[in-house]
Amino acid sequence: MSVTSRLDVATGPGLAPIVSAEKPRKERTRKSIVLTVVAVVTGMVFVLPAIWILIDSFRPNQDVLSSLTPLSWSLVIPSRLTIQNYVGLLVDQGFAGALLNSVIVCAASVVFGLIVSAMAGYALAVLQFRGRRVVFAVIVISFMIPFEAIAIPLSQLFTNWGLANTLVGLILPGIGNGLAIFNLRQHFLGIPNSYREAAMLDGASEPRILFSLYVRMSGSSLTNSALLIFLGQWTAFLWPLLLISNNALQLAPVSLAQTFGDHAASYGENFAGAVMLSLIPAASMLVLQRFFGRLSIESGDK
Repeated sequence: MSVTSRLDVATGPGLAPIVSAEKPRKERTRKSIVLTVVAVVTGMVFVLPAIWILIDSFRPNQDVLSSLTPLSWSLVIPSRLTIQNYVGLLVDQGFAGALLNSVIVCAASVVFGLIVSAMAGYALAVLQFRGRRVVFAVIVISFMIPFEAIAIPLSQLFTNWGLANTLVGLILPGIGNGLAIFNLRQHFLGIPNSYREAAMLDGASEPRILFSLYVRMSGSSLTNSALLIFLGQWTAFLWPLLLISNNALQLAPVSLAQTFGDHAASYGENFAGAVMLSLIPAASMLVLQRFFGRLSIESGDK
């Protein structure tokens, strides 16, 4: 075979698709590597402060600031570890009671808030009554208005009602969550009305239709609404600051802020409190995320 014929075989039309297919594959591999590196670097930028706070919550208070300079591995690898920050905050500062108050307020707000939101969403989505659109418009406007704009007059109103320095006064504003009502109302609109008609033919009342049919088919929306109510109450700061003057009834965010002194602060205890305040919502999101997809599937039409 001549040299020319060998070149024709090596560069023949049969090899062109192979070369053209390998080139885009290599380019995609390079792009994926670059994007992975960028994602890792970006993730580290956001994760490092959280890791630093977590580590410093176990670091002796006198070592927190000294570990910042000079910049070295001691920033994330402490030479000494202690749980005194958590003990001092929970016991000496009384943060354990404030944390328990937050748990009680959030749990009660979620339970009663879901009941109220489900009933309001059902009425706005299913029942026909005069002024339904006006009521829905008011609810939509309500969660567009910042709470800070109405917090002061609302606290004065609650004080006149005798609800200041009470857990009931802390729970009530979280029950009427306009965004949760909107979320459940939109989900109820997607449920076929034929289900309700069939239940009414069987003699079911409206409350039974709501809680035995609509609520049971709304797992994902109920979970989403519960998270909205929970996070709103767990991170509340201005409302308990205005309504509560008794430290025994104070919530965790305000109690943690009160640990900062005018001239000094225990950064180790502050970081320990920040970790505890972040741990419960993170654990809740982690647990509910595992069941969120299952709830969405189970709530579909059968």
